[in-house]
Amino acid sequence: MTGFVDCDVHNAVPDLSALFPFLADRWVDYCVESGVDGFDPAFYPAGMPLSARPEARRGAGLPGSDPDTVRAHVLDGPGAGHAILNCLYAVQALHNADWSTALAGALNDWQAATWLAADPRFRASVVVSPHDPRTAAEEVRRRADNPGFVQVLLLASTQVPLGQRAHWPIYAAAEAAGMAVAIHPGVAGANALSPVGWSSHYIEDYAGAALTLQSQLTSLVSEGVFAAHQGLRVVLLESGVTWLPSLMWRFDKNWKALRREVPWVDRPPSQLIREHVLLTVAPFDGPPDPTPEWIDRFLTQIGSAEMLLHASDYPHWHHGDGPGTLLGHLSPAERAQVLHGNAARLYGLPEEATSCAPTG
Repeated sequence: MTGFVDCDVHNAVPDLSALFPFLADRWVDYCVESGVDGFDPAFYPAGMPLSARPEARRGAGLPGSDPDTVRAHVLDGPGAGHAILNCLYAVQALHNADWSTALAGALNDWQAATWLAADPRFRASVVVSPHDPRTAAEEVRRRADNPGFVQVLLLASTQVPLGQRAHWPIYAAAEAAGMAVAIHPGVAGANALSPVGWSSHYIEDYAGAALTLQSQLTSLVSEGVFAAHQGLRVVLLESGVTWLPSLMWRFDKNWKALRREVPWVDRPPSQLIREHVLLTVAPFDGPPDPTPEWIDRFLTQIGSAEMLLHASDYPHWHHGDGPGTLLGHLSPAERAQVLHGNAARLYGLPEEATSCAPTG
């Protein structure tokens, strides 16, 4: 398959000093005097096999930190037409709102200078600090004139649910700029990663990531984000997708009894989700060898293949979860939607793609 859009590629900051040319002197001094050596995300431990596929570990530097290597592994080798970069450098976890905001701005300047300038096939997400939505919205507006930035990146583990009105300035700025809002597993506050407290093992955090995304999705719908921002599109990254039907069924059932509480939710939540939400297909949670019938049933349950976006999740490594898990069972029209058409419409990319043949 060639000409497809890879909607979840993680570019990494090689070292904190890489951001210094884009920071005010005050914040460079603050970083040095504070003795921090970086903000690499702890939710992808460097030694864990799933944190980086073997080929991404070869050579010097962190996996995903070299534009030429990422170009070879994501664009030139597999044949992607575009790659959407979602940088997970965890500046959002800082509780100093001014420092977090300054680092987010420098990170976006670094992305523009180091990645978007390196290859026109790269597109990037605007990293914002959630601690001050007003300045986060200003950062979105600052990037609106750069066509290389196509969405706003938020992390799922927040202090308060993302649907609450404190966050709405970010959504207004994204909608005005024609950008999607993406939500990815990650830490942007002091809350536990689990809905029931701090877990003991990494596998608990990793396997339970979808629960946090589900909570944020119900918040966005119930708080009225999609009623207030009818042009907004939200992308759920690295959350899995096969949990969605059961959530929509339960959400619709309970809404029928409780709809007076949320009068702005004027139609079944499943309909709002289908209108406003897309999900990347890596990782894809399903049977080890899904049948065409199982795939057809799943697509019928979510509504259509128009909700799905292709993603490699590079450099992360999902064992036994190759692209053929889903793509090989889709019709040619559905495959073209997932590989290219849905992303092209969402991100304003060229509508024409080259061959999107199935892969095994």
